[in-house]
Amino acid sequence: QVQLVESGGGLVQAGGSLRLSCAASGSISRINAMRWYRQAPGKQRELVAFITSASSTYYVDSVKGRFTISRDNAKNTVYLQMNSLKPEDTAVYYCNADIAVVITSIPMRGYWGQGTQVTVSS
Repeated sequence: QVQLVESGGGLVQAGGSLRLSCAASGSISRINAMRWYRQAPGKQRELVAFITSASSTYYVDSVKGRFTISRDNAKNTVYLQMNSLKPEDTAVYYCNADIAVVITSIPMRGYWGQGTQVTVSS
């Protein structure tokens, strides 16, 4: 069984910073890509950033230059450093990761965390 647990969300004023963490635990053999998504009220979930196992990164245009995704493979953890936050960044942030477990008959698949609320006040 694999679990992803996010932390680090909260309430911050516009222009402030937050750092989200997402730790994977369980019978993990390998983790490939790790991603952060967000979903604002009344909107579809959108991909914010991802990082490959080789640490190549991608960002949606709206967060480029403000957010930084990173990972610590020894800790099975992905981070999202969010600077210069704007009210439009308000959303529930979810992490997602492609994980293979030690039982080799189970194929690699995506797992989701439970989400963490980020609220940016103007």
